Amino acid sequence: MQQRKLGKTNFSVNPVGLGCMGFSHAYGAAVEKSEAVKTIRAAFDIGYNFFDTAECYTGENVDGTISYNEELVGEALKEIRDKVVIATKFGVEHNADKTLKLDSSPKNIRRAVDGSLKRLNIDAIDLYYQHRIDPKISPEEVAEVMADLIKAGKIKAWGISETNEEYLRRAHKICPVTAIQNRYSMAARWHENIFPVCEELKITFVAFSPMANGLLTGAVTKDTKFTEAGDYRKDMPQFTESGMQKAQAVLELLKNLAAEKNATPAQISLAWMINKKPFIIPIPGSRKLSRLKENFGAGNILLTEKEIADIDAKLDTMTFEIFGGHSAK
Repeated sequence: MQQRKLGKTNFSVNPVGLGCMGFSHAYGAAVEKSEAVKTIRAAFDIGYNFFDTAECYTGENVDGTISYNEELVGEALKEIRDKVVIATKFGVEHNADKTLKLDSSPKNIRRAVDGSLKRLNIDAIDLYYQHRIDPKISPEEVAEVMADLIKAGKIKAWGISETNEEYLRRAHKICPVTAIQNRYSMAARWHENIFPVCEELKITFVAFSPMANGLLTGAVTKDTKFTEAGDYRKDMPQFTESGMQKAQAVLELLKNLAAEKNATPAQISLAWMINKKPFIIPIPGSRKLSRLKENFGAGNILLTEKEIADIDAKLDTMTFEIFGGHSAK
């Protein structure tokens, strides 16, 4: 499995990273701490060496206490700190109605970085993302703070999540951006227009929700119910009756390709983007060890340029209802 560099840094990681959010946020009650730590640590044994978390990934434990995702990641990786790359994010709070409160003010960034360092129990954050663009703060102002944090040794590199080209270019001029983290999957392709910028500036594209919150695994059916409190999937458009109907074409495509490649639909959905561009790194998440093994295996599946082009041509004929976007090709 050939490793990929993060931007222009010296960090090299395997082509599939681990999104750790689901252990404590958005997928129901948080996983019990010792079990979550055990699973994250087991992911390293599988081969994962790129772990993603965020300040705002919090959830409620069964006893009513708060689960801080960064604490889980820090505890799980403390014995192998020098063998992994840890990414976290600042600038977002989740409101009770699931909307986002954005704050990328310099004051808040400086508060946030110290809190993340403490919860992760590390000396420096490898990759520090602005979690969402804050319309009140210019990209230049954010980038200046990032430069200060790099100079102070609190972070080693920085990135932007859900960015657009203009914001990225303006920020990059002030302090070089190592990675962006945008939503990307077979059902969510609207950020492909930023690929040329990533190639030009040597910036890594980290793909979050690479399987559309589980839709592209094929494990979710029209009869699946997300009833647990705190499971955001119950409100996602791809899991409505209409969304599932529109997804049938891509699910059938994945099923057929999986059979040809002796793989699973989930692996094909990840291999499609890994083989498309050498700068793309998907970060699927799962609480299940079997799924972690399955997802990581996608890094060993080869798809040719023609196969990818054929897939894209078929995707171009499909429409989707997808969280974070709209019904679109």
